[in-house]
Amino acid sequence: MLLEGKVALVTGSSRGIGRAIALAMVKEGCQVAVNYLGSEEKAKSLCEEIGQLGGKAIPFRADVSRWDEAKTMVDGVLSSFGKVDILVNNAGITKDNLLLRMSQEDWEEVIRINLSGVYNCTKLLLKPMIKQRQGRIINITSVSGITGNPGQSNYAAAKAGLIGFTKSIAKEVASRDILVNGIAPGFIATDMTEALVQAEQEKLLSAIPLGRMGSPEDIANVAVFLASEKAGYITGQIITVDGGLTM
Repeated sequence: MLLEGKVALVTGSSRGIGRAIALAMVKEGCQVAVNYLGSEEKAKSLCEEIGQLGGKAIPFRADVSRWDEAKTMVDGVLSSFGKVDILVNNAGITKDNLLLRMSQEDWEEVIRINLSGVYNCTKLLLKPMIKQRQGRIINITSVSGITGNPGQSNYAAAKAGLIGFTKSIAKEVASRDILVNGIAPGFIATDMTEALVQAEQEKLLSAIPLGRMGSPEDIANVAVFLASEKAGYITGQIITVDGGLTM
């Protein structure tokens, strides 16, 4: 197993991409702390499913964008598991609108959760990782942070900021064998994309060379690789998983 004996904290892992990452890591021998905010039933259901697979998972409720809540969660994870080898910063939201119509609240909330939440969790876990002289940090960004997207100036700004954050932190901690990388998903079949009307979906698919949306498992497979020793010489990289959309 690629992740035998490892412990991962996956933020926003009660559903979608985060859920797929948690399951994929468990199947490779990892124990997982499942973070959620509003989806308590889904988080508990995921932990039960992981238990049925013979793995160990514990749910932790926290708004990662709030320092006190993030700290309480990280303290709880360290107390329960004894360590964290892998941090997957996945928690995020969208509040789409054209800039002229975007409220200040929607701008600030997206930046706070999608970017400041990553700062909180990463900073809280860096000292323990530095002490154990190893760690893997995987940030889930987006192709929107690379190309921009009309109606997503807040989301694109946060995800572009996360790309810069990833590269900067990778340089800061490489000497301690802490590898920091990002994954930039394209259009993935999740709750976020289900809301797209048929005409919009068809337009998007026509722009993807592979001709289909990706699955959460497509992202999870890359996350498992980056968390494993097979990716031991990769850091500061953003791996685009988008069916060729941005090539």
